[in-house]
Amino acid sequence: MPRILHFGVGNFFRAHQAAYTQGTRGWRITGVSFRSSDVRDGLSAQGYDYALLIKDAHETAIKRITVLDHMLVAPEASQAVIDAVADGEVKVITLTVSEKGYHLTPDGRLDLTHSALVADLAGGSLTPVGALVRGLSQRRDAVTVLSCDNLPDNGPKLARAVHDFASAAGVPIPMNVTFPASMVDRITPATTDATRIEADDPMTVPTEAFSEWVIEDHFAAARPDWPGVQWVKDVAPHEMRKLRMLNGAHSYLAYAGILRGHTYVHEAVADPDLRATTRTLMAEAAQTLPTEVQAQAAQYAGDLIARFENPNLHHRLRQIAMDGSQKLPIRILATLAERTSDSPALEAAVAAWIGFVQAEVAAGRALDDPMADHIARACRTSDPTGALRALIGAP
Repeated sequence: MPRILHFGVGNFFRAHQAAYTQGTRGWRITGVSFRSSDVRDGLSAQGYDYALLIKDAHETAIKRITVLDHMLVAPEASQAVIDAVADGEVKVITLTVSEKGYHLTPDGRLDLTHSALVADLAGGSLTPVGALVRGLSQRRDAVTVLSCDNLPDNGPKLARAVHDFASAAGVPIPMNVTFPASMVDRITPATTDATRIEADDPMTVPTEAFSEWVIEDHFAAARPDWPGVQWVKDVAPHEMRKLRMLNGAHSYLAYAGILRGHTYVHEAVADPDLRATTRTLMAEAAQTLPTEVQAQAAQYAGDLIARFENPNLHHRLRQIAMDGSQKLPIRILATLAERTSDSPALEAAVAAWIGFVQAEVAAGRALDDPMADHIARACRTSDPTGALRALIGAP
């Protein structure tokens, strides 16, 4: 039976990739957590099945997801994770480890000075890239490694990271491995006590009805028959549309919304001032998109507003606000760099992040960001705005 190995068994994976795999013929999934055993313990107690709580603006549906049948926890069993990567039954390895999980430098290469990678290379705790390198080096069968994270050129960037780590470790990588790019989209809030009660399932995952998956058709081995996937030669236009319009708008709404006292996305987008700036931001972003998706931009923007307005999803702004130092360069600054005219909404997004982190530091709240210490120090300089802009590479 063909198997998928997935790194990062969080809510998004369980609402997106696992839900797509539910509709395939015969494919099963082994999950891997690189942090705690909490998800494994909760899912194993109920046979790894869970309820997907699908909410649109008018109704709720529950779908049972049953394709995940085993989970490994890297801190407990690092060799078992490496062995799973090397297992010939695994034909596809997918990842949702977030932007920070790749440990990349601003130019998209592996940051071999990062403490997690230094420890991994020294034989300490395992990172996702380190696990891939060690397992792939032992494989004889072809395999596809598919990044499903919000990174531009996520496939090529993962391939470079793997080869950078392999070079540093002196480990060969076989030629029968491909790293296609992909674009994923499904708004997935954190699980709450209210959604657990509603689904009668402690491991339920709330999500919206909308879902999209665009994948580069470059698989080295068997390809799952995921229903509804768009198989394309070039993911980049679709990826740019989503990162710059959806994710960029989400980040703006998160920071500006929190500063104005809102808790959820649907509250922030109902704020007339934030809504107007969100629409302008999307229009500014749309002008930088490739010609093949330009015609979709106006309709896409309208659809995004409708998705953001969903009053039943309860997507917390603070969930979106985490890891801003990693997200803003991709979602906002890359767009700004390509603009040739004034960009008041994109600049407002940068200003909102700066205002948010300054307010958090001033209040003594810990930032959920891998650069939290650097941000806190920047906030205490004589020119905090300039220091924070420099920190994320904003001109």
